[in-house]
Amino acid sequence: MSRSQPSRTFEELVAEAEAAPTEGWDFSWFEGRATEARPSWGYARAMGERLAKAQAALDLQTGGGEVLASARELPRLTVATEGWPPNVAKATALLHPRGAVVVASPEDAPLPFGDAAFDLVVSRHPVQAHWTEIARVLRPGGTYFAQHVGPNSAYEVVEYFLGPQPDARRNARHPDLERAGAEAAGLEIVDLRAERLRMEFHDIGAVVHFLRKVVWMVPGFTVDQYRTQLLGLHEQIEELGPFVAHSTRHLIEARKPDA
Repeated sequence: MSRSQPSRTFEELVAEAEAAPTEGWDFSWFEGRATEARPSWGYARAMGERLAKAQAALDLQTGGGEVLASARELPRLTVATEGWPPNVAKATALLHPRGAVVVASPEDAPLPFGDAAFDLVVSRHPVQAHWTEIARVLRPGGTYFAQHVGPNSAYEVVEYFLGPQPDARRNARHPDLERAGAEAAGLEIVDLRAERLRMEFHDIGAVVHFLRKVVWMVPGFTVDQYRTQLLGLHEQIEELGPFVAHSTRHLIEARKPDA
């Protein structure tokens, strides 16, 4: 994809990024301005295959519902949870016509469903996997299938603004910890794969929009607070080309043993 035109000023790029909406998990705004390699396993396709065979499914932290809505066929009972009110509204508008119910539920609260309610639970990039709750709402023999953000993801961006981060934060999402958490909740790991993927930011507007949208990267990020660093990065991109970072992702499939 081509870079933004060099004639656009720092102020123009930043103003455009600040005005862009951040609801949902639609990343089309980055077209031509940033790229990220995709994992080899094709999560959305694999999720859709499992949904087509399920009887009752739950999508955790659905965002704007875009990933769930990409499935060609949904189970007769399909429920999605989301904690951020703008995303709840967006997901409701997108998923209700498909017959799916969207439930407003904080990310750190117990799931508002009875025990053994679903034979399939899915999630793409949950903030945190609450394994005990996932195991509780799964039926015996049911499956959790998800793509998680891994450790050190996009930390070139994080550490550009915040400096070196403690190992505890850098490694908080390590696949080995995910495995241990799932197994401690009584789930059996069926598949666990991890990949490191190249990201490129072609203009400073893409960096600003990324940090406004993925708010946990640089907590409390504002352009005013980080204007000096942003201007320096803008000049670096103009002179040297794209700012390169690396995301990490892992695919995890876990099964609740039969009763």
